[in-house]
Amino acid sequence: MPIQFRLLTEADVKSVLTMDDLIETMSTALQRFSSGQVEQPVRLMIPVDGDHALLATMPAFARNPNALGAKLVTVFERNHTRGLPSHLASIVLMDPETGALRALMDGRYITEARTAAVSAVSSRLLARKTAASLAIIGTGVQAGSHLESLSRVHYLRQVTVWSPTKAHRDAFVTRCQSTLTTRSGQTPPAVKAVDHAGEAVVGADVIVLVTSSPTPVIENGWVKPGAHVISVGACRPTQREMDPDLVARARVFVDSKKAALVESGDIVQGIKEGRFTADHVIAEVGELVNGAAGRRSDTEVTIFKSLGMAVEDVTAAALAYERAVEKNVGRDLTM
Repeated sequence: MPIQFRLLTEADVKSVLTMDDLIETMSTALQRFSSGQVEQPVRLMIPVDGDHALLATMPAFARNPNALGAKLVTVFERNHTRGLPSHLASIVLMDPETGALRALMDGRYITEARTAAVSAVSSRLLARKTAASLAIIGTGVQAGSHLESLSRVHYLRQVTVWSPTKAHRDAFVTRCQSTLTTRSGQTPPAVKAVDHAGEAVVGADVIVLVTSSPTPVIENGWVKPGAHVISVGACRPTQREMDPDLVARARVFVDSKKAALVESGDIVQGIKEGRFTADHVIAEVGELVNGAAGRRSDTEVTIFKSLGMAVEDVTAAALAYERAVEKNVGRDLTM
């Protein structure tokens, strides 16, 4: 019997998903994961070109409502020289009743947007309620998506950005001036590029690290009391994005404890060096959604170490499929 499925391109996915929807959907996905309603192994990563390229497979089954699928994602750092994104992905969505193929869709945009949406959930729960200044280290696609998502949960007045290449910093500021949106009634924040990472970080309420650096890009002394740090890069146990003293100083939260203790170099290496134990990871963000304690004072530094989870991709894909069917977006094909 032929199986009919829906094909959704990146443009299709973008047309049916909004950042506001994704933030709430990711909050629910994280809660379901930390409540034991998700079957999901730690992703399998295969090196393709040493430390320069990898293939990862990320399957998940989420209950209530049911969603079943998997993402195949590649990270090829040298793609920038080819005019291609470094992160590319495809998501397969299956019918949880039959296992039949339900949809095949681009996963690059979902990866970009759901990552930022998860960070926004963490910041809504862990940053100080008065947070108004944002520092972004990095100027790639994740920098833009994080600016958008964090503008939805905070009333940002000032955004400062740094990356090693001045042309990239200037181009990022130009893009932001034409694309940045905020919550209704808010004036978009001023976005400024600076010449040193420390200049961006000092004084910032929320700090976002979206780099490909295998070594720390910020120093402990730059981070003020009460700041919330979101670390999205350094997703391998051999890599670090943060000063080890900063990780030891802060209250650390993750998306998945199991994955963080295997994949995150900032955590794995800190434990190996005796700076702290596994208990230094306080909780998963999904546990915070469920009511667990997060920030205890306005002077504590909090860190959200983001690694990304299959349930985030599959849940976002299920939402995209549902909206696409409602709006008749995409193409129906037969296997």
